[in-house]
Amino acid sequence: MTTQQLTEQIRKKKSFLCIGLDVDLNKIPKHLLTEEDPIFAFNKAIIDATHHLCVAYKPNTAFYEAYGLKGWKALEKTIMYLNVKHPEIFTIADAKRGDIGNTSRMYAKAFLEDLEFDSVTVAPYMGKDSVEPFLEFKNKHTILLALTSNAGAFDFQTLSVNQKELYKQVLETSKTWENSENLMYVVGATKAEYFADIRNIIPEAFLLVPGVGAQGGNLQDVCKYGMSSNVGLLVNSSRGIIYASNRGDFAQAAAQKAEDLQKDMAQELIKY
Repeated sequence: MTTQQLTEQIRKKKSFLCIGLDVDLNKIPKHLLTEEDPIFAFNKAIIDATHHLCVAYKPNTAFYEAYGLKGWKALEKTIMYLNVKHPEIFTIADAKRGDIGNTSRMYAKAFLEDLEFDSVTVAPYMGKDSVEPFLEFKNKHTILLALTSNAGAFDFQTLSVNQKELYKQVLETSKTWENSENLMYVVGATKAEYFADIRNIIPEAFLLVPGVGAQGGNLQDVCKYGMSSNVGLLVNSSRGIIYASNRGDFAQAAAQKAEDLQKDMAQELIKY
C-alpha cells in the first residue's frame, strides 16, 4: 500500500484510527477459550466489528510469540484474513526489530514478504545498515521508533548530542538513508509538545501515534501539532478498544469504542 492509498482510505472513512491487536488469553472472553484457535477467533470478531471504522491494524508480535507455534499460526491467519477480506486495511507488524544487516534482512523477509504485512516497526539504535534492509521492499513501510510514549523515553531519546536532542538526530539522519521515502515514525501521543519540532524535520511523513486514551495522550493536541497536508497520522488504540468488554458483547463494545474515536477523528479532519 502506498501512502497515497492510505491517505485516500483516511479521507474515505473519515478516520485515521489504528487498532492494536494485542491478544492476552487472560483478558479475552472466557467462552472463546473453547475455540480451536481462541486468538484468531477473538481477532476475527474484532476485525469484523470494526474494519469500517479504522484504516490500520497493528498486532504487537510479542503477544503472539508468547504462545509459541500456536501464537504464530494465529498471527499468520489474522494477516491472511485481513489481506484477503480487507485489502484496503494497512497492516503493521509491531515487532520493534533492528539488528545487524544480515539479520535485519531475514526479519524484513519474515514480516514483509512471508507474512505479507504492509509495514514493520524497527528500532534505529544500530543505525543505517540495520534499517536499510527493511527499506528495500517496494510499497512496504518501515516505521522507525523516534520518540516513544513510555516514561523511559527520557533516558536516551531526549538527551542532547552535539547540542541537539538525540531523537532529532535520528530523524535527520534517517532521511539520508536509501529508500527513506518508505519511512514512517513512531511518536508517542504523550509527547504532543514535541510534534511541532518533529514536523519541522519530517513535514509529510506518516506518524504512528500510540498513547491516546489509556496512556493519557490527547487526540486534539496530536492533531493540532502533528497533522500534515496528507493527514500523516495513524493514531493507535489497543486495550481501550479490544478489551472494552470481556462478555459475549465484546465485539459490539469494541465497535462502539472505535466509533467514538472515529467520530472525534472526523471532526479533527474537518478542522484541519
